[in-house]
Amino acid sequence: MIRIKLANEDHVQGIISVCRAGYRDVSKGILSDELIEEKCDEYYNEERISKEVTQFSHSWGGYYVALEGDIVVGAGGGGMTTDQTGWLYVLYLNPARRNEGIGTKILEAVTEQQKRLGAKVQYVTVQKGNMKGIPFYEARDFVFQEAPIYS
Repeated sequence: MIRIKLANEDHVQGIISVCRAGYRDVSKGILSDELIEEKCDEYYNEERISKEVTQFSHSWGGYYVALEGDIVVGAGGGGMTTDQTGWLYVLYLNPARRNEGIGTKILEAVTEQQKRLGAKVQYVTVQKGNMKGIPFYEARDFVFQEAPIYS
């Protein structure tokens, strides 16, 4: 049975593992292997994740983890960007555990947290071409707004 809870120090390695695996999975064929590993090292390292499971603020509500027993099979988190705007910053699963409703449960936990903080609207940024993430969010009533323009 999957349990969703706010992460703590005991979940750091599991979050790193699931986020790296998930990021690699959704980025393969979109980004170079080198860039994928650079981003994994930048975002999903022990120092950063340890901080993110212990230091919360209005703009970062912490990680929620999906646990099967004591094993992290999914992780996600977000924060508030204004008093009424929530943002989902990260949501990844063990790629072998997709289509089991785990991502939806994590999204629901983050959404409820943001509603308690006053969110009236919620956003997520998804990598262009991520055909695993985009349909997931569209099926949950997220609407495409814009593609970023880089100069």
